Amino acid sequence: MTRKTIRLILILAFTGMLLAGCSKANITDNEQGEKADKYTIVTSFYPIYISAINITRDVPGVEVINMTKAQTGCLHDYQLTPQDLKTLESADVFLINGADMESFMDKVIKQMPAMKVIEASKGLELLKEESGELNPHVWVSISGAIAEVENITLQLSAVDEKNADLYKKNASAYIEKLNTLKENMHSSLEKVKTRDIVTFHEAFPYFAKEFGLNIKAVVEREPGEDPSAGELAETIDLIKAAGVKALFAEPQYSAKAAETIARETGAKVYILDPVVTGDFTHDAYINSMKKNLKVLEEALNYE
Repeated sequence: MTRKTIRLILILAFTGMLLAGCSKANITDNEQGEKADKYTIVTSFYPIYISAINITRDVPGVEVINMTKAQTGCLHDYQLTPQDLKTLESADVFLINGADMESFMDKVIKQMPAMKVIEASKGLELLKEESGELNPHVWVSISGAIAEVENITLQLSAVDEKNADLYKKNASAYIEKLNTLKENMHSSLEKVKTRDIVTFHEAFPYFAKEFGLNIKAVVEREPGEDPSAGELAETIDLIKAAGVKALFAEPQYSAKAAETIARETGAKVYILDPVVTGDFTHDAYINSMKKNLKVLEEALNYE
């Protein structure tokens, strides 16, 4: 091989390296451009995700990612995973329920102090549990869901002013649908024969307050934790004394305790959904509440 040939090979190799470098730089620039044009909203869990996709519906360049898995219920004792933190790294804003639902927020703020956080329950009148802790299940009441949508829209419009008008337009359309649902449910539930119920989680106080239901007992205050024998016996005595006919378990948790109480009291077990899991469609919350209405109409007219 001659010196001329070797020199030519070296020149071609060096030119190839330069072209590869330029190509790589161009790809990186494109990726950075796409990221700059994209506004990423990460939601803490399912009901907040459903509100967010309605508010951001068809808004160009905006994507909504739900951080927790579809089967995750309420986040009372949820532990952040490395994948969660990776998801949050891509977020322009983190959208949470608040009211102490996301017990991991201290860790998020510590690791990502610059993270913009939108709190759906911010400034709302919150109920307290018997323990004195805030009850975060605001969205289970339709009025609460509407208030959270309004709250999210106000705060999101402030941090992403470019899309504020579209957010507000979408929120208005969604709230109109929620108000129609609310009116229909009020109209139907005004006629029920009984208003006394027993639930198995602290998810329904806002819902009960809105529709005038009386929660006579809450069996499993911590979801997934079976009541003790003493608590079961106390609940059974209460149900017998009060003549409660309806026990409401949730689809996300075992109905074992409810079935035990039903056998001892003659009450009937129904499934009432606090909408913490489900499909990821825009009308998922509305459809779940319509199913809840049918369940309540049957349960509260049961003799």
